[in-house]
Amino acid sequence: MKKFAIVMCALTVLAGFAFGGTETYSSGREMKQTAVQQTPCPEWYRDTEWNVNLWGTYALTGNSWRNDTYLGVDHAWGGGIFFDVNGNRSESGAAGAALGTFTFRYPIPCTRFAPYVFGGGGAIFGGGGREELIFASDGDVIGARNRGSETKAVGQFGGGFEVRFTPTIGLMNDFSWNVVAGPKNNFGMVRSGITIAF
Repeated sequence: MKKFAIVMCALTVLAGFAFGGTETYSSGREMKQTAVQQTPCPEWYRDTEWNVNLWGTYALTGNSWRNDTYLGVDHAWGGGIFFDVNGNRSESGAAGAALGTFTFRYPIPCTRFAPYVFGGGGAIFGGGGREELIFASDGDVIGARNRGSETKAVGQFGGGFEVRFTPTIGLMNDFSWNVVAGPKNNFGMVRSGITIAF
């Protein structure tokens, strides 16, 4: 029994020395490690690029048109180009705005999709006037015109997303909330259009 215990102890000690790990070496040369080659993702967005946007818009007021003291309508259609210079055509006339916004866009890696948020301010013009009715000689109302429009400060914040078809052409969609001279004049704006990147 003593011989068996000594042999087992000797084999255990020798086994520890015999097992040197899982790495293998080939005759003194450096080990060669093979890395899996991955195909890089296509880049749809560049770190530094300029964008030109051409879009259509739909504006909706936060209050009833009877209570709104600036736009004076429940909804309006319009469009714009570049740097948020835009105009909306309403039933009682035209209103426009010139805005400067700061945009944070996060292109999701290896996709064409980029959500973004923005905020800024500027001026809105063409609204806030009185609507005068135009009467025919028999007393019927035949039209209306907006008189005495005002220019007001406007703040804008919102968010949306862009999808690129190519690295230079994409589709943008967003929603913004616009704050104009007090809570009765606020309105939302939905935009959709084309982005061209340089």
